[in-house]
Amino acid sequence: MKKIVISTGAGVSAESGIATFRDSGGMWERYPVMEVASADGFARNPALVHEFYNMRRKELLKAQPNAAHYGLVELERDFDVRIITQNVDDLHERAGSRNVLHLHGELMKVRSMKNENRIYTLTADNIETTVDTRDEYGDHVRPHIVFFQEAVPNIEPAIELVSQADIFVVIGTSLNVYPAAGLLHYVKSGTPIYYIDPKPAAVPANVNVIPLPATKGVERLIKILRNE
Repeated sequence: MKKIVISTGAGVSAESGIATFRDSGGMWERYPVMEVASADGFARNPALVHEFYNMRRKELLKAQPNAAHYGLVELERDFDVRIITQNVDDLHERAGSRNVLHLHGELMKVRSMKNENRIYTLTADNIETTVDTRDEYGDHVRPHIVFFQEAVPNIEPAIELVSQADIFVVIGTSLNVYPAAGLLHYVKSGTPIYYIDPKPAAVPANVNVIPLPATKGVERLIKILRNE
């Protein structure tokens, strides 16, 4: 069974109503990024950061997976599908994808500030945290998010996955966010590459561009792969 490795960005969840960050009207126009999503910002004002992620969790609970998420699950019938996502939402998992690697953390999780291996999943009935929230060991917790200024722990596993791909797909990303954008460089020579985005960035000539939103683009991709 061929291995398809799929790198997804904000565009795959945009049609579910999850706000993107860099587009006009996106999240960073409404919130100062370095105040709510950086290590320095968290150190300066942790209460504001907790408040920001509480709000984002509430928005996520209202969202549902879209046809793009479900289309990637459909591919699992014929391929070994591995998803590497920059998104912190859980829409891939809620759609049914079985192998999802989160590069930038997970919105519905928090972790101990003393032991980063102590990770806790929040429930729909208990999604709010504050500077006073502690875990079972008495440790304060923080969002399980990779803040700006922090390393991306899962980038090495992601590179390993990409190097094993028989087919590589990029969906809904500007290809401007590193290190995720650099994954393209680890694809084996001769491996088919597809890029789905309504406003695709400039890419090498060997990349097959599908200039559509994620829902329509994944539908097109499935047809292409089935015909092959």
